[in-house]
Amino acid sequence: MPAPNTYQGRGAQSLRAKDGVRRGIPTCRLTERLGDVREWVQAAGADGCVVLNDAGVVLGDLRGDALDADPEMTVEEAVDPGPTTIRPHAPLAEIAEYLHKRDLDSILVTTADGQLVGMLHRQDAERRLSEATDARVRE
Repeated sequence: MPAPNTYQGRGAQSLRAKDGVRRGIPTCRLTERLGDVREWVQAAGADGCVVLNDAGVVLGDLRGDALDADPEMTVEEAVDPGPTTIRPHAPLAEIAEYLHKRDLDSILVTTADGQLVGMLHRQDAERRLSEATDARVRE
């Protein structure tokens, strides 16, 4: 796949983060038990969950070793607070380049007030940009 900054054309340049976001990702609350959360996450085929408050605002995320901690612990005891987020209107090409340069697989997409929109995966962003570039070349 080409480097993200090589995507050309009006179609690729007009794409935004919201155009590649995955919705319906696993979420959890601070008061839930890690053991329960781990079961839900595994059943969903995911590698973690996004920690939300009752208003749907992102408080953190729970992945890797934190998710594998003592199953009797609460999410609050294991959460990684303040994950990096982007807004839905962010240019997709810029976000794909950001993820590529930092070797990140994904980033959370939130509204300006922190409410979860979904997750943008680098592979999805690069695929959407490539499709838009290919469509522009065929025109």
